[in-house]
Amino acid sequence: MFFRKRRYASSYVDQKKKRHYFRWVVLGFFIFYIGYIALTTLVFSTRVLENDAMQPELRIGDRLIVSSYVVYSLIPQEWLNRSLPFRRGNVVLVDPAFDTPRSLVDQILDGGIRFFTAQRIGFLRREPCYIKRVIGLPGDEITMTNYVLRIKPQGESYTFTEFELSDKTYDVTIPQVPALWDASIPFSGNRETLVLGEDECFVLSDDRSNTNDSRTWGPVPVGSITGKVLFRYWPLTRFGRP
Repeated sequence: MFFRKRRYASSYVDQKKKRHYFRWVVLGFFIFYIGYIALTTLVFSTRVLENDAMQPELRIGDRLIVSSYVVYSLIPQEWLNRSLPFRRGNVVLVDPAFDTPRSLVDQILDGGIRFFTAQRIGFLRREPCYIKRVIGLPGDEITMTNYVLRIKPQGESYTFTEFELSDKTYDVTIPQVPALWDASIPFSGNRETLVLGEDECFVLSDDRSNTNDSRTWGPVPVGSITGKVLFRYWPLTRFGRP
């Protein structure tokens, strides 16, 4: 009788330990899940470049660490005193859904569904973001000659080339085009003066041939810039900030 009670007590203790262990496993997974969603939605993510629009600086297959501007895009600009989280010359992500605002709740829900379905199913329709370089900022007066932008920043009296104002040194690929091309052609290397609005940026590909950017879209809203490329981590031979 004593042995039976002892065995029953031991079994009860084992079951209690198993339940306790199971609760900790569930809690640990929940914390990991919340951390993963917060990290990839609000802080940074990884990207693989799938086109050659940013040659010669970036190439197909380059792996990038990208910061996120999700929180920034949801904060009214007047609260931020019009400061921007990116500078001229920064390589950024541009959301192709310019006119389709997405709430933070929707993005978190989308991230959760994709987490549990190995990225196969999502709550939001997600198109690949464009990777471009910021050339013009709000209020700039810009013109283009032979594929190079000239910029007169708001409040300045003089114009500068995009390279003189850039926060980062970079090269561009300038194509050979027929002499009959003029400014009316979308991928022309020349354009008339344009003044950017208070919520507009001008973004371009480093490859200035027939790649879509602000020459075809027009200026993009500041809120459509959803992140900044921090650095390239692969291949290791070209590790660094693009």
